[in-house]
Amino acid sequence: MKWIDIEDIAENLESKYPDIDILRVRFTDLSNYVQSIEGFNDDPVRCNEKILEAIQSAWLEIRDE
Repeated sequence: MKWIDIEDIAENLESKYPDIDILRVRFTDLSNYVQSIEGFNDDPVRCNEKILEAIQSAWLEIRDE
């Protein structure tokens, strides 16, 4: 899994962290959460604020379903 796999990342985060307040997660923590997902294998340097915002948004959408 890579940073560009936004939907897969969001689904994994919802499974792993179902009780976290998504809107209060700091981007540094979100980055660490993503990197802790089993099967995630991408360079942390490739991550940026735009990617983290997209992950956060996708995670919110999944939770709202």
